[in-house]
Amino acid sequence: MRVRRHHREAMAAVSAADPVMAALVERHGPVRLERPAPVAARFERLAHSIVHQQLAGAAARSIWERTRTAVGGDVTADALLGTDPEALRAAGLSGAKLAALVDLAAHVADGRVRLDRVGRRDDDAVVAELVQVRGIGPWTAQMFLMFALDRPDVWPVGDLGVRNGWGRAYGWATPPTPGELEVLGDRFRPHRSVAAWYLWAAADGDD
Repeated sequence: MRVRRHHREAMAAVSAADPVMAALVERHGPVRLERPAPVAARFERLAHSIVHQQLAGAAARSIWERTRTAVGGDVTADALLGTDPEALRAAGLSGAKLAALVDLAAHVADGRVRLDRVGRRDDDAVVAELVQVRGIGPWTAQMFLMFALDRPDVWPVGDLGVRNGWGRAYGWATPPTPGELEVLGDRFRPHRSVAAWYLWAAADGDD
């Protein structure tokens, strides 16, 4: 994957801000964050996040693929609302996740959530709009900001992987609390999305 200019600049900035982060950048190589999702794919990105909440990778992937099959391939608001709920339950969706997907589809269909316009709103406004939906909390909204909208300064302090990565990289006996991590991340503004990516790498790595 070709590293885009703003990601190269962010890598340089977070490295300059902190020697531990500089070591993570050196160890794990270029950040790998995707390009912003097309408008037509934004609904599916959110639906994907809902399905994957609190599930192991293989199980989540299996349920997601069965869900896509149940709705006819493309996961859209109209497709979800037009699919028999029993078919979606048979795909492996829990009652809570089915309710969340239907609520997301309803919000998009009636205009309460405008995924075609969120790209023009600031991060806080996007989060405020998305958390209206059942099953979408701040973490899911932040992942959407990072991975669907490519926002540069998202700092998911409630993410256990980011907290564990900090603890591991910085040699803390226990991971920082969300409140502690909020303050610790100030040194990486306005490139905290890239810093978070390297903390995920630290949490998953074998160093």
